Amino acid sequence: MINTGSVSAHAPRPDSAAYTATKHGVTGLTKSISLDGRKYDIACGQIDIGNAYTELSQRMSKGVKQANGELVVEAMMDVSQVANSVVYMASVPLDTNVQFITVMATKMPFVGRG
Repeated sequence: MINTGSVSAHAPRPDSAAYTATKHGVTGLTKSISLDGRKYDIACGQIDIGNAYTELSQRMSKGVKQANGELVVEAMMDVSQVANSVVYMASVPLDTNVQFITVMATKMPFVGRG
C-alpha cells in the first residue's frame, strides 16, 4: 500500500492549515497500517511529493506565497519522477518496505523553508 503525503506535512506553506493537517493524518495512517499490517504481510509506505508540474500546479508558475508573504516562483519537477518513485516503492519485495520517500525538485525551497 502506498499513501500520498506531501512535503507540506514537514514544512507547511502559509494559509494551509487544513491541507497540512490532512497530510499529517496520512502520515499517522501510514504508520498505523504499517504496524497493524505486519501480521498480514501488508507493507505500507508513503510518498511525500514536492512541486510536480501538473494541471493543478500551473497556478504556481506565477509564484507561491512564502512565510514572509512574498510570492516566489519555485522550482518544479516533471510529474513522471513521482511515477518513477511509486514504481520503485511498489517493486521491492514484501519483506522490504520503503516506509517514506520524498521526491521534489532539487532547487525547491523545502529544507530551510520559512
